Amino acid sequence: MVFKVNVEVKNMWQHTKLTEHLNIRYPIIQAGMAGSTTPELVASVCNEGGLGTIGAGYMSLETLEQEVNIVQHLTDKPYAVNLFVPEPFNYDNTAIEAMQTLLEPYYQQYNITTAEVKDHPKQHFIDAIQLLIRKKVPVVSFTFGLPSTDIINLLKSNGIKTIATAGSVREAQAIEQAGIDIVVAQGHEAGGHKGTYTNARGIGSMALIPQIADSLTIPVVAAGGIMDARGVLAALTLGASGVQMGTAFLTSHESKAPVVHKDAILKAKPDDTTITKVFSGKAARGIENDFIRHIEATGTPLPYPLQNDLTTPIRKQAAQQGDTNNLHMWCGQAPMLAKRNHANELLSAIVTQVDHLILGFVSKNTTL
Repeated sequence: MVFKVNVEVKNMWQHTKLTEHLNIRYPIIQAGMAGSTTPELVASVCNEGGLGTIGAGYMSLETLEQEVNIVQHLTDKPYAVNLFVPEPFNYDNTAIEAMQTLLEPYYQQYNITTAEVKDHPKQHFIDAIQLLIRKKVPVVSFTFGLPSTDIINLLKSNGIKTIATAGSVREAQAIEQAGIDIVVAQGHEAGGHKGTYTNARGIGSMALIPQIADSLTIPVVAAGGIMDARGVLAALTLGASGVQMGTAFLTSHESKAPVVHKDAILKAKPDDTTITKVFSGKAARGIENDFIRHIEATGTPLPYPLQNDLTTPIRKQAAQQGDTNNLHMWCGQAPMLAKRNHANELLSAIVTQVDHLILGFVSKNTTL
C-alpha cells in the first residue's frame, strides 16, 4: 500500500529557522538587487509570503525614504533593506585620469560629459541606518562586509533583524561571531556583485552551503544559481534554512532592470556570463559584452566605488538606448531557467512545485 502523504508532511519545508526568525510564510528571500528593485517588486514578494528586499546600495536618503514609505503602504508584511558596507579605497589621480581617457570614446558616443569620481562619505551609511531605525524597517541586510559592532547592536536593540553575506566558511563564521542574525551563503554561480568581503576564492553553492551550515548555529540562506523549486529543495537538503534569489526575480515585470537586460537574460546560455570588475570596480557576474572585453583588454579598473562613478553615465545611456554592448547585465549561471512573469506568480509557482516534488518523492519511496 502506498503511504498517503498528509498536508503536514508536504508543508514541512515551509517551516524553518529562517521563517521563524523573520516571521515569513516561505523561506524565500528576493535579493536586494541595487538599481533593479522597485517597491512593487518588494511588496509583491512580501504579500505572497516571502521576504522582499529594497536594493538601497546606491540610493540617496530621500529616495530610500520614499521607497520605504511606498513599501509600507503596499504591504504590512516583513520586508528588508539591503545596504552596502563602506570600504576603504585608494584615491589615485593618475589612475583616474587614465580610466577617464580610456572611457572617453564612450562618453563621446553618447554625447555626455566625462564623469568625475564622487565623494563617498561614511556618514551617508550612518544616516541610512538611522533612517531605517526611524522607519522601523523589520530587516536590514548587508553586502560587501560587516558593519561595526555598535551598528549591529543598535539595530538589534531596536528590534531589527540583521543579515550579512559570506562567500566562504571563514567569512560566515565571522558574521556569526559579530552578532548578525542570519548569513547568506553566496555561491560562485550568483549573478551581480560578489558578496564576499575578503580575498576568498569562489566556491560553488553545492560545496559552500553544507560546510557553512555545519559550522554555524544561526540560519543559513543559500544563494547562487537558484531559480526554481529544484534549487530551493536542494538548498534546504544541503542544510540551508532558506534561499535568496536574484536573477529569477530580475526578469519579473516588477523589476526595474531595462527591458534589453531582461531579454538578454532570457536568451542567454550558462557560459555567456563572466565575472568582471570593469563596471563598478568590484567583482560581479554578468553577461559578457563588448564593453567588458574592451576594458579588460586595455585597462585596469579603479577600485569600487570609483570605477562605478566613471561608468554610471555610460551605462545609463546604454540602457536608455537599448545598447547591450555597453550595458551591465548582471546574471547568474542559470539563465535558461529564467522566466518573464510577475513576482508573485514566480513565488507561488515555486511553492506549488516544491510541494509536488516532496509529494512525488515520498509517494515513490514510502510504503506501508
